[in-house]
Amino acid sequence: MTKPINTKATKYAKHHEVKHDWFVVDATDMVVGRLATECAKILRGKHKPIYTPSVDVGDFIIVINAGKAVFTGKKHSDKQYFKHTGHPGGIKETSPELLHLVGKPERIIEKAVQRMISRKDILGRNQFKKLFVYANDVHPHAAQQPKVLDIASQNKKNKVIK
Repeated sequence: MTKPINTKATKYAKHHEVKHDWFVVDATDMVVGRLATECAKILRGKHKPIYTPSVDVGDFIIVINAGKAVFTGKKHSDKQYFKHTGHPGGIKETSPELLHLVGKPERIIEKAVQRMISRKDILGRNQFKKLFVYANDVHPHAAQQPKVLDIASQNKKNKVIK
């Protein structure tokens, strides 16, 4: 007598079976938090049916025009980013407004996405390395033939209409 086939077995992805795609996202007039949420979801691979929490199944993301992403409300001037140097009294703070003035607007999106991905293990760090953010619309990843991902059209709240 043969054993019945277990049809409810969960299939776990193996790292050598995963195909990583490339996506390009235009951040012009996009809300920073909503953009970061979608990017983090794609970097982790949660949009794929083979998602496995312990395997890096996510895709590569290229974010262009990061300097044109916007905050809602007064977050652009009131929001503060903190870091600690490790020395007594070593708290450093900066704001998105200051990052724009210094010429590093891509750091705003990088920090937003980084805080949505687990940073305590090597898997989260490898997932974050697949994010490429550029302040303008020029990027050096044309050879990868990235697909255009239109996050702004997925929900009307994703884009600020001026």
